Amino acid sequence: MSTEAVNEEIDFGELTADLRGGGRRGQDNVVGQRLGGSSRGTRSVAELEREVRELRQANETLKMYFTMALELDLQSPPPAAVFEMARERAGAHAVAPRPPAPRPHGGVRWAQEDPEEARDAPPAKVEFRVLGPIEATIGGRHVDLGATKQRAALTLLVSQVGQPVSVDVLVEALWDGQPPQSAISSLHAYIANLRRVLEPDRAPRKPAKVLRTRGRGYLLDNGVVDVDAHRFGTCATAGWQALDRCDPQKALDEFEAGLALWRGGAYAEVSDATHVSPEVVRLEELRLSVVEGRCAALIAVGAHEVAVSELAGFTQAHPLREYGCELFSLALYRAGRQADALSVLRIHQRRMAEDLGISSSPALQRLEVEILRQAPTLD
Repeated sequence: MSTEAVNEEIDFGELTADLRGGGRRGQDNVVGQRLGGSSRGTRSVAELEREVRELRQANETLKMYFTMALELDLQSPPPAAVFEMARERAGAHAVAPRPPAPRPHGGVRWAQEDPEEARDAPPAKVEFRVLGPIEATIGGRHVDLGATKQRAALTLLVSQVGQPVSVDVLVEALWDGQPPQSAISSLHAYIANLRRVLEPDRAPRKPAKVLRTRGRGYLLDNGVVDVDAHRFGTCATAGWQALDRCDPQKALDEFEAGLALWRGGAYAEVSDATHVSPEVVRLEELRLSVVEGRCAALIAVGAHEVAVSELAGFTQAHPLREYGCELFSLALYRAGRQADALSVLRIHQRRMAEDLGISSSPALQRLEVEILRQAPTLD
C-alpha cells in the first residue's frame, strides 16, 4: 500500500483553500458542506484549521510508519493501535484511515501473508571472512559492507550466526555502553543497508532470508551463509584425525588449508565485545594448536629444516607452550643438531623453574633422556 492511500479520504489542501478563499459567509458554507450541515454556524474557522493540522499530523505519523515498514521488512502487519491513534488525533469528525489490506499484486505484503514465499528461489550463498577484517562475497564477488559501525554490527551477527542477537546487545557493543538517542534509528538503517547488500536480487518488499528479524533482534541464517571461522575448525579437526591415522601428508594439507584462512585477528572489528571475546580467545588457541600440528606433520614427512625455522619463531613468541618446545627440540635433533636440541630443552626447564617454580613436563624430561641416549625411536 502506498502512503498516498492514507490521504485518499481527505484533500487537506482543498479544505484549507476553501476555508481561506471566501469571506465569513463562504467559510460558514464550507463548514456546512464538510460537516453535513450538522454544525453550521456553531464551529469557528480556527477550530476547523486546528482539525486540519491534527489530520496532517496523523497523516505524517502513518507515512513514517509505512516508510519504516517498507524499508525494514517488518514481519507482522501494523498494529491497530496505530490507526486508533490517528483516529483520536484527527478528531471525532475526521475520516479514519483504513488499515492496509493484503493485495495479490503490489502494495505492502507481509511475510506471513505471502502464499508464494515458500516457492521463492533461495538467496545466493553469502561467504563471510572474519579471521581478520570482515569481508563478504556473494557468488565470488566482494561486496561493500559500508562504514565502520555497520561493519561492526555485521561482525557481531556473524559471531553468533544462527542465533538471534538482540537490539540491546548490538547497541551496547556498537556504542560502548553509551548510545546516543539516535542509536536505534541508526541501527535500523545499518540493518536495512546490510539487507540490500547481502541480498541484491531480493524483490522489493519481500522478506529478508539472510539477515532475518527475530523478536526484538536479528540473526544471520546459517543455512544460507558460510563463515571461514567454521571452515577453520573443520580443517583443524580433519588434520588431527589424519595425524592419529598416521597420515601426515593429509594432516599437513588440512592444517595448511586452515591456516591460509587467517588474515589477522579474529572478529577484529568487535574483538573486545563481551559476547565476542570468548570466541576470539577460543579461535586464537585453536590457531596455535594448528600451528603446532602443522609442524608435527612437517617433522613426520621429513621436512625437519622447515619445521625448525617455523618453530624457532613460534617458541620465542610462546615460550610456555611445552608441545611447541618438544617439537622444536625433536626437529633440531632430526636435523642433526643434537646439542641445540638439548639446549632448547634446558633453557625451557630453567625458565619454568625460575618463572613458575615448576618442573618441565614428563614428556620433555623423557625426550631429553632419549636425545642423550640417541634412542633409535627418535629417528
